[in-house]
Amino acid sequence: MHSRARSPEAKLRRSEDLLDAARALATTRGGIRHVTLSAVTEAAGLHPSAVRRYFASKEELLLELAERGWDEWRDRLTGHLAGARDLTPAESAAAVATALTAQPLFCDLLTHVPLSLEGDVDIERARRFKTHSFAAYDSIVDALTASSRTLTTTQAQELTAAALGLTAHLWQVSHPTPTLAELYAQNPRWGHVALDFEPRLTRLLEAVAVGLTVRDGH
Repeated sequence: MHSRARSPEAKLRRSEDLLDAARALATTRGGIRHVTLSAVTEAAGLHPSAVRRYFASKEELLLELAERGWDEWRDRLTGHLAGARDLTPAESAAAVATALTAQPLFCDLLTHVPLSLEGDVDIERARRFKTHSFAAYDSIVDALTASSRTLTTTQAQELTAAALGLTAHLWQVSHPTPTLAELYAQNPRWGHVALDFEPRLTRLLEAVAVGLTVRDGH
């Protein structure tokens, strides 16, 4: 077991150890829903009671991962769009889908953030998450608008909202529990095309982006 963190640097390292352990467990155990604090502390080499020195709860720990996920999505997408100035709505949508697909943990967390994480922390931690995520959201909308041939700011906002909602649903459907996987093997019709996450997300976002411009006459 690690000794108790005595300095700010050591405390930061312990926090990072816990976050790294949560990431690894989510990957190996089939998603965020299977991550427990006891497993995280064990993987990080800490006593179960020690986690409270760094995160008030599992929800706070996972919300930190979601906050960082927003930063990574922003950086991936804005980096991909840098220098582009004449993208079609479908190309903008495909870029959004590609950047999200590259972040499986963030895709998983997008279901849990509104369901439990941001509502089960104290108000100041929730405020920090909202401030941070909305700043990343604004940067994403700006990048989509600047790189597009036709998307307005409102349309870029609506495309981003659609991306968040579709990802939160489709990611869970495309990563079924063992019970559901067996059920889908027995009845393939139930294991519908949404199981193919990236192509389905891309197609639906392209339809949203094109539909927005058609509806608004652009």
